[in-house]
Amino acid sequence: MPEAKLKVILLKHTPQPEETVAMAAKLCYSPAEISTLKGKTAAKDQRAFVERLMKMGHMSPVEHVTFTFAVEGISRACSHQLVRHRIASYSQQSQRYVNESSGFDYVIPESIKTDKELTEYFRNFMADCQKAYDHIVEQLNSSGIEGEAANQDARFVLPNAAETKIIITMNARELIHFFRQRCCNRAQWEIRYMAEEMLRLAKEAAPVIFAKSGPGCLFAPCPEGEYSCGKIKSVRKKYGVS
Repeated sequence: MPEAKLKVILLKHTPQPEETVAMAAKLCYSPAEISTLKGKTAAKDQRAFVERLMKMGHMSPVEHVTFTFAVEGISRACSHQLVRHRIASYSQQSQRYVNESSGFDYVIPESIKTDKELTEYFRNFMADCQKAYDHIVEQLNSSGIEGEAANQDARFVLPNAAETKIIITMNARELIHFFRQRCCNRAQWEIRYMAEEMLRLAKEAAPVIFAKSGPGCLFAPCPEGEYSCGKIKSVRKKYGVS
């Protein structure tokens, strides 16, 4: 039962994402045939045009670009928050079909890891959960209930800390919204770490589209109002915004 570590991989994204966005936007106003428009769009650097689109807030063309991430080393507590973002597709490792008798990995919050006694208590509790799971599976197996039928009932004793793996696909517009919400200091720390890593990878693939992505306070007053973390200067510094 080792401690899980966050890992985010950008599996795939729409090829030439900014060119795709530019073509989608230009089609709205062009009488040209698709093949002609495609050739003209591909032949020219679309950076300035896409920057202008983003500044104008013309976001519907951005929806034509998708990104698929693979994430592991997050807790079930984190994935429960993640799937609240409904304009997305998710494929998550199943606790029904995947037997955890070999030992489930788990995530330990930093606040607990800084305290030796709490860390030991936490690890002991994880071990107890594992024992309970194994015992239930064993007893169900002995009564003739096996495989997924046993797993689906034994999993009830697994904690929110249990590690999960998930594949996420979002369009770029939803990703921008996701980063605005989950890169915020007020977001729960685990999903924030994940969102920050997803943003880093998205920026590498589409630097113009995600140039101003991040928490909502980067280029405007904090949207959290009275619930603001009060650290807008340090947040902007972290993202290289003066």
